[in-house]
Amino acid sequence: MKNSNDSELEVWMRGPIPAVPDLLQGIAHALLQVNEDIQKLDDSKINKFLWEKPFGMASIAFHIQHIAGVADRMLTYSQGESLSEKQFEELRLEEILNDEIQVSYLKEKLSNSIHNFVEQLKKIDSNTLTQVRFLGRKKIPTTQIGLLFHAAEHAQRHYGQLLSTVKILQHGIA
Repeated sequence: MKNSNDSELEVWMRGPIPAVPDLLQGIAHALLQVNEDIQKLDDSKINKFLWEKPFGMASIAFHIQHIAGVADRMLTYSQGESLSEKQFEELRLEEILNDEIQVSYLKEKLSNSIHNFVEQLKKIDSNTLTQVRFLGRKKIPTTQIGLLFHAAEHAQRHYGQLLSTVKILQHGIA
């Protein structure tokens, strides 16, 4: 049952995501929450700091690109596939300063990545979640659900780091 204040609730409190298998609901909720929280960041306050690395920390731009990239890469591996050359190139570019990129572009890229991830979750047969999948060029064995879960927990970790970077930069601590 939904109420008029659903948009004020965290994603997980709004109920199941339609068509996402029960065992994958937490993954979808976590990724959608990270996306919503990043979308709420005030572009005008962070654009000027987008590529700064206070105390050698990763930049805001890196974190947003990395969350989107990891979601895409973990999804690829979870489907039993290898990364494409385009994915390797995007991974390489995550840390490279690009003054032409604005926060609005990064937010859109993130939103598209998370939306695609959740749409792909809807297509997963829960009976395949414990099947072996391989991570990276070294073909490290894991499972489909392990890769999907990693995308969610990794996104949350980087969102927390992003918030710390934003606070440091906004308060001029660096």
